[in-house]
Amino acid sequence: MDIEGNAPKTVVIEKSAIQILPYTLIVGQHQIKLALELAYIAPRIGGVLLSGHRGTGKSTAVRAFAQMMYGCLPVTLPINATEDRVVGGWQIDELMKSKPVPQAGLLEDANGGLLYIDEVNLLDDHIVNIILDVTSTGVLVVQREGQSEQKPVSFTLVGTMNPEEGGLRPQLIDRFGLMVSVTAETEEAKRTEILQTVLEFDQAVSQIKAGESSTYINNALEKDQKHRELLEKARQIFYQVEVPVNVAKNCVRLAAGFRAEGNRGDYMIALAARAYAALKGEKQVTIDHVATVARLALQHRRPEVLQSNQMPWREPDNQLVQEILSGD
Repeated sequence: MDIEGNAPKTVVIEKSAIQILPYTLIVGQHQIKLALELAYIAPRIGGVLLSGHRGTGKSTAVRAFAQMMYGCLPVTLPINATEDRVVGGWQIDELMKSKPVPQAGLLEDANGGLLYIDEVNLLDDHIVNIILDVTSTGVLVVQREGQSEQKPVSFTLVGTMNPEEGGLRPQLIDRFGLMVSVTAETEEAKRTEILQTVLEFDQAVSQIKAGESSTYINNALEKDQKHRELLEKARQIFYQVEVPVNVAKNCVRLAAGFRAEGNRGDYMIALAARAYAALKGEKQVTIDHVATVARLALQHRRPEVLQSNQMPWREPDNQLVQEILSGD
């Protein structure tokens, strides 16, 4: 179900999109994939922030996810986007003829799909605020010529950033439901697997371009199809998953233990844990589900992070999660 309670639309994955690495072929980056999937299952999460250096697979994962779930690339918001381009304005050619014709903005274009903001930290704060408001409320307010129009809009929001190029204001960081600090794989075996996957994919694409079929691609697309069906089912049963009182209390304790300001941290932990339980086909959220998603929901909400824009999550943080959740 989406924010309005409607069932997600069915999408057929087209073979015309094979130039995009299939999602199920992506090696590693489990935190990225988990965050994207949880945000799809629970739209109220309100978006995912991926922070990491260049070449760590952020854009690849986002585009592959969009291709798998929606059958197309995500709507991408340019850094220099104006408010009219984002929320909607007038068709310039018609306006020059004194014929005001409304033109949908990028948020409407992304309705029912994925909105991708690359280098979100370089985007104007006012634009980011508008987008986050729409993401959290599911309502786009368009004001033209003194008239105000409200439109239901629902999409999965993903922003990426390189922390070396500047950060986001604390108020904006906190508005992203989940956050992943993305790092490059360092193990030789894993890096070799990544390289082999890319080389095999390149070869498969060249075969397709030459008019040949590729078993490698066909098998990957079939796996994508099955995984998409799994995520759609989880989204449909999301609100059927029970959140026991003791689990809710532990969500609150976690947010307090990491000194997250306000109530948004509590809520995001609970939403993400519920989505994870739905993904696993469980009928009830458990402490293990909470422990799995705690990092995604809390990493960017700690006061030291909001002050410095540095977001490392270390082993003592994992230990603190376990200590809080193992209490009475």
